[in-house]
Amino acid sequence: MSSPDIIKDFARVPAAVVQEASQYQPAILADVAGRRGALHGRISALRPNMQFAGSALTVDVRPGDNLMIHAAISLAKPGDVLVIDGKGDLTAALMGTIMMNACKQVGIAGVVIDGAVRDTLEIEDMGFPVFAAGFNPNGPTKLVPGRIGHPVTVGGVAVRAGDFVIGDADGVVVVEREKIESLLPLAAKKVADETARIAAIKKGDTAAKWLVPALVAAGVLRQGESL
Repeated sequence: MSSPDIIKDFARVPAAVVQEASQYQPAILADVAGRRGALHGRISALRPNMQFAGSALTVDVRPGDNLMIHAAISLAKPGDVLVIDGKGDLTAALMGTIMMNACKQVGIAGVVIDGAVRDTLEIEDMGFPVFAAGFNPNGPTKLVPGRIGHPVTVGGVAVRAGDFVIGDADGVVVVEREKIESLLPLAAKKVADETARIAAIKKGDTAAKWLVPALVAAGVLRQGESL
């Protein structure tokens, strides 16, 4: 039997794990995840101060049609992040102020959309985090079926319902639901290491210890040479 177009029930990242992971920058989590999971840079925050973290509620729509996004808002649980595969289409906005207010009211943590939005100044005033590929004043249709809760590809990254999603001024990072908790100790260590390195730089230790060996390995310097 084929899978239904709308999958209502799926495992999410526990709230305590989301809260702990949210203290780290997406860049830190991407690094400890093997430098992967970052969406293409064309999907960015409407305003640099916007940030969010939560579990993905995936939505697959046809270009220019937002029928299934309305359905997803109705199904969302507090803390969910709408992750919408809009096929990168920028000819019509799939969401605007009315829908973003509904998202905020039901407790959605943020919206990530590989497509366009509108009413950006009003959304900024709301203080609701929205990450999109662009803007367009044209409105969408509400006619074409899509899917909710199925795997999607957004900004070149595969996202499953329930995966951990986090965004800030640098962009959006997705980590598999089963993997995020195991990365938290690595993230804590990386933050500590980077803090120590910055402190050393401020004291004058600016030389990167790995640089000369890397240049030798790349054939730029001979063994025993230095810069």
